[in-house]
Amino acid sequence: MLEIERKFLVDASQWHPTTSGEKLIQGYLSTDKNRVVRVRVKGEKAFLTIKGRSERITRTEMEYEIPLGDALVLLEMCPDHPIVKTRYKEKVADKIWEIDVFEEQNTGLLLAEVELLDENEMVEIPLWATEEVSTNERYFNAYLSKHPFKDWEK
Repeated sequence: MLEIERKFLVDASQWHPTTSGEKLIQGYLSTDKNRVVRVRVKGEKAFLTIKGRSERITRTEMEYEIPLGDALVLLEMCPDHPIVKTRYKEKVADKIWEIDVFEEQNTGLLLAEVELLDENEMVEIPLWATEEVSTNERYFNAYLSKHPFKDWEK
């Protein structure tokens, strides 16, 4: 399956959640440039995800539900900082945007992403979505697990 998404920084002064968020905890078992293997806990469910190399805003993504207990063991095996965030969903025009409010090592970072049907699809950009960072690897969660936002030079 292909994942095609655009990602933007979020202006916290402009965006105010209209829905309740969902806590996500995820870790990275592999962050090789050709593939990323992630384990994610979302409520009482857990998932193992394999993502291929990014080509612009597209990459292969395969996700499988796994037992919660297995996910907790796998999270302990992850060598870097876990990503902890609350994800909110907002409808803008005909698209669902996911806004991630990062916590712990990445507090202060807010990112929004929207999935597209193809790379050339036009999408309405909300006012609270500022700089596009779709191809900036610094904003990939796998990068943030190794290089937390709190350590970036402001």
